[in-house]
Amino acid sequence: MNKLITIFASGSGTNAAALITYFKHHESISINAVFTNKENAGVVEIGKSNQIPVFFYPNEVFEKGDELMRKLNEIKTDYIVLAGFLRKIPKNIVRAFSDKIINIHPSLLPKHGGKNMYGMRVHEVVQQSGDKETGITIHLVNEEYDKGQILAQFSCPVTPEMNAEQIARAVQELEHEYYKSTIEKFIQHV
Repeated sequence: MNKLITIFASGSGTNAAALITYFKHHESISINAVFTNKENAGVVEIGKSNQIPVFFYPNEVFEKGDELMRKLNEIKTDYIVLAGFLRKIPKNIVRAFSDKIINIHPSLLPKHGGKNMYGMRVHEVVQQSGDKETGITIHLVNEEYDKGQILAQFSCPVTPEMNAEQIARAVQELEHEYYKSTIEKFIQHV
């Protein structure tokens, strides 16, 4: 039975692109749609260029979740994967997709997680804190920011001379290498 993933994304779409490419010819997992809250996000073009339906919902619609739930049910979504999505997932969606929403966070949780901790902010805090390593945490989404069950963590070294942009590049390499295979393993072994 083919499992269908809907990607939620707000940004340039590099992780979404890696996921779309990886699952394009997969025998049991496929991407059925991209949902975004930013009409001009890079992920819009990535979805369209890969013949994947892209649905735009303004933040107010995302916050309520009802319209999204209708569309997720209509397109028969099995899993939601967050790929640079910068909104909190509404409770009704978290409950309906309990243990079926996967997120990636650009630090080794529980360090540097929580509300407003995303993107370059995380890398700046890692650099300022003097951490010797950072990385990614792939986790399930629950009703609290970055508190869901951890599925996997992958790390990379941080040296004192690294700036936030260099840390971000190292972390993004981990994201592109491990996110897709961790999602695949999770879905295939549930």
